[in-house]
Amino acid sequence: MGVLIRTFLPALALAFTAAQLCILLDTPLPWMIGPLFSTAIACMLGARLSAPVQAREAGQWAIGSALGLYFSAPVLAVLARHLGWILLAVSFAICLGMAGGALLRRLSGSDDATAFFAMAVGGASEMAVQAERHGAVVERVAAAHSLRIMMVVGTIPFAVRWFAAHGWGNGLDAFVPLAGRVDAAGLCVLIAVTSCAALALKRLRVPNAWVIGPLVVAMMLTAAGVQLSRLPEWMIRTGQLFIGVSLGTRFTPAFVHTAPRFLASVAACTAVTLLLAGLFAFCVAAVTGLHPGTMVLATSPGGIAEMALTARVLHLGVPVVTAFHVARMVVVVLGIAPLYRVWTRIG
Repeated sequence: MGVLIRTFLPALALAFTAAQLCILLDTPLPWMIGPLFSTAIACMLGARLSAPVQAREAGQWAIGSALGLYFSAPVLAVLARHLGWILLAVSFAICLGMAGGALLRRLSGSDDATAFFAMAVGGASEMAVQAERHGAVVERVAAAHSLRIMMVVGTIPFAVRWFAAHGWGNGLDAFVPLAGRVDAAGLCVLIAVTSCAALALKRLRVPNAWVIGPLVVAMMLTAAGVQLSRLPEWMIRTGQLFIGVSLGTRFTPAFVHTAPRFLASVAACTAVTLLLAGLFAFCVAAVTGLHPGTMVLATSPGGIAEMALTARVLHLGVPVVTAFHVARMVVVVLGIAPLYRVWTRIG
């Protein structure tokens, strides 16, 4: 408890202050960007800040539950019509990660395993576990994914909002949560069933259990027309703050001293993948008629929570973004080992 008071409460205070500053500056995702960058900078400067795993899980629960409330039956029908594009985007993300790994290997001189898992577009923790199994330098893989997340969160929301403000796209995507109000009794039921789902998936060692479990349960209820309650806005903001702190406190003074050539190469490779993903998104949007901003968020090499939250804040296609990222996560997590073997053969 003493460690929690000394390291987590100061992190929350710093994160809350940074969020208020971002609100004042009118940045997108203020409740995530402020906490992420403020705690990351503080930790790299030597501050002893941390976030317990329960805080990250609480944040993931809030985001997963809020996202699931968008998946009404008509929305699922829309997603079914775009299933082919979702599969194409997953394939593109896999190829992009493999190409990024090859480029990183060339630029940094890293070994095969380190380069591949550093650029694979999957969850940081899952990629670190796989990297260790394949003999990669785990510290470098973890540093690469931390840098990727920071670059994505620090650029994509700003870019999408800027383009939207300058007339890019054809209006907002008309996706709204099915439940339109907060109902105390319904909210208690929603919290109970989604939390049970998360705990069950965590016991089964399913990746991102506290996002996927609540997301699936809330989605099933919404698709069936059950309107228990929407989440209060303060819950969603707190969830963003917890996720931002959890991401930011991964950075340490050692991160600054990670091989400069390697980090510079990761930054260059990430910038290339962001540009290529953006071009791909624009092409898909032109063919499908989906909002370009929605497609940029759906195909970017970011995480489910960050990109879906951006879509929610900017009133873009939350279900589309969520579906694209969930499909990619499932395929990458389940297929990363065979993909690595294929990559080493063709590389």
